[in-house]
Amino acid sequence: MPRTVLVVDDSVTIRQMVSYTLKQAGFGVLEASDGQDALERLGVGRVDLVITDLNMPRLDGIALIRRLRGRPVSKFTPVVMLTTESQESKRQEGRAAGATAWMVKPFHPDKLLSVIAKVLP
Repeated sequence: MPRTVLVVDDSVTIRQMVSYTLKQAGFGVLEASDGQDALERLGVGRVDLVITDLNMPRLDGIALIRRLRGRPVSKFTPVVMLTTESQESKRQEGRAAGATAWMVKPFHPDKLLSVIAKVLP
């Protein structure tokens, strides 16, 4: 059974590019348009990995990570922050919230898959 990744980004184009990369690598993919949508899609379920943007409407990436870390089912789920933000203060905020890895857009598919291979147990 393939591992499932939740891709969270308010940009349809980015979601499609990340999803395509993941599907080509054999992952199952769920998509959400922001943090709130991600939580609604997850319900009480779990995924193997979350890839999220930082700046999104309704619920941003940092708030999403905090909520995920507060749920027993996703407390230890790896979370990759994929964002245009590269400031060290934002990275530290992400780490403090529980982000596992940080990538700056635009991304290269091979680099994304390399990061995923490092963070998935």
